[in-house]
Amino acid sequence: MIRVQRSTLIVADLERAFALYRDLLGFEVAYVKDSLPTSYSYPTFEIPAGARLRFATLSAGPAQPRVLGLTEVKGVPLPRPASIRPAALVLEVEGLPALEPRIAALPEVRVLPAAELLTQDGRRGRETAVRDADGHVIVLYEIARS
Repeated sequence: MIRVQRSTLIVADLERAFALYRDLLGFEVAYVKDSLPTSYSYPTFEIPAGARLRFATLSAGPAQPRVLGLTEVKGVPLPRPASIRPAALVLEVEGLPALEPRIAALPEVRVLPAAELLTQDGRRGRETAVRDADGHVIVLYEIARS
């Protein structure tokens, strides 16, 4: 048995991240807490002991509680992802064409040109990639409704 609990992203500023993930993509903040100096996030993400951490979990509605974590790291510089991005968060959304310019208006966020999507089972839609202010890749897609 396996169940995916959540993905966690390291961010420099929770409020800046909330502008995208909460305010535009529609995640609901389940909770925000200061992390203890003994938090497992330090060794897991190789964060220096002098950094200060806050942790937030976000839900995608009641059926998907706490599916995304955001760990804010303060007091140490965060590295930017390399030119080949090692991971992406893939999200199905509604109203993608209207959402794209609103996301692109956020400071330090980049929206790549949209492309036609053809799924392995023949459905069609639209997809676009977003690089958030911390350099994380988010692929947004919407399947056309018949």
